[in-house]
Amino acid sequence: MQSFKENVDLYVDRASQDLGISQDLMEHIKATHSLLQVNVGVNIDGVLKNFTGWRAVHSEHILPTKGGIRYSANVNQNETEALAALMTYKCALVDVPFGGAKGGLRLDPKLYTAEQLHRITNVFATKLINKDFLSPSLNVPAPDMGTGEREMDWIVDLYKTLKPNEINYRACVTGKSVESGGIKGRAEATGRGIEEVIRELFRHPDLVQQYKLKPQLPQNKIIIQGFGNVGVHLANTLYERDAATIIAIGEYNGYLYNPKGIAINQLIDYKRRHQSIACSELGVFHSKPTEVLELDCDILIPAAMEQVIHRDNMRAIKAKVICEAANGPISFEADEYLYHQGISIIPDIYVNAGGVVVSYFEWIKNLQHMRFGRLEKRFQEHKMEQLLEFLKNQGKVNMTDQQKTILTHAADELDLTFSGLEDTMRNSFNQIRTIQKKNNKSLRDCAYQLALSKIKKYYTDRYGQASTVG
Repeated sequence: MQSFKENVDLYVDRASQDLGISQDLMEHIKATHSLLQVNVGVNIDGVLKNFTGWRAVHSEHILPTKGGIRYSANVNQNETEALAALMTYKCALVDVPFGGAKGGLRLDPKLYTAEQLHRITNVFATKLINKDFLSPSLNVPAPDMGTGEREMDWIVDLYKTLKPNEINYRACVTGKSVESGGIKGRAEATGRGIEEVIRELFRHPDLVQQYKLKPQLPQNKIIIQGFGNVGVHLANTLYERDAATIIAIGEYNGYLYNPKGIAINQLIDYKRRHQSIACSELGVFHSKPTEVLELDCDILIPAAMEQVIHRDNMRAIKAKVICEAANGPISFEADEYLYHQGISIIPDIYVNAGGVVVSYFEWIKNLQHMRFGRLEKRFQEHKMEQLLEFLKNQGKVNMTDQQKTILTHAADELDLTFSGLEDTMRNSFNQIRTIQKKNNKSLRDCAYQLALSKIKKYYTDRYGQASTVG
């Protein structure tokens, strides 16, 4: 089996064949441009614990570079470089002006207290800051597996201490709490973006028919593998906004199955109280976690780890459509096999881009030092109130207080965040679809072609020759 980074490069090579990009430029685009490996030594209970960490910068064609920081016992250099590469193509695809980066620290965060993790994070972040692998203008991390708002808030506090003259210190990371300069909607962003992808799919009846799906989203059976931050928000949004029928939810230790559909709001509440999804009132829990990928369904959404679908289980996949919420959940070999079996795959570099889209909004908010909607919200409300009052006086309108409240509501930060996210995901889907109509290739190839065609423009001058790129 190829490594994660080799998988990504194979997708890039396959997609680049029709773009006329020279081999030397392709090698430059694929290469990791900078890589920092550090040792993080922290005294824990009288013992010096050593953790290995990485920060990879895949491309600096646009600055700053962007990518999360992952805490996991499985973090390694190859994974970090692969995830950084995916960020490059992802940002280009959805027109977010960042280069690609990624970071990780090899440790299991469940084994350490909050105070210990705080000290570990400070040592790791200090090393990144001192080497210019973390800053508002050069390299901006975000949460990833094993990290969240808390860790980002710690890093902001540290950066402010180490760089007291940096007025834009809050922009050194995204995914922070709102109190520390974060943006409303960031926690839900990746899951919400995936839901927007599925919604957009069902706005294309020709694709729905081609993929052998039922015409309306709620008529289709959905499986989600992974119930962390992304999986929870995705499942909740699909359930609440779309009345989706989610028949199975998978976790690391098994999956919950209900052929009639799981009440997701109740499952979220159950997990919060019991730290488990094994709720017998909502379905049957099976303790074989990998089996969830092989169940019969219309739409399968792997939202956990990379390469969970591979040579050994690809022939058992029964889904009609696979929507890649995780990074790299399908190996290159399995991807080719499934495509030729008529199983359609909506690729990760597009599907899970919602997180970096809203991270971009947060970064912009931090640079302008003002929340979105602050200047215009009340003005818009008052103008609508005046219009409704005028129509009422003219005998043109009569409405309840609730209707008036809905009509006079002006966009606040959350509204604007989700509006921008929807616009980005819908526009990108249609750009990919336009390419597919011309070349009749897989959505993955078309997504990579779109990303590469945008990146190529940064590496050529007015005369079409490769510029000096460093």
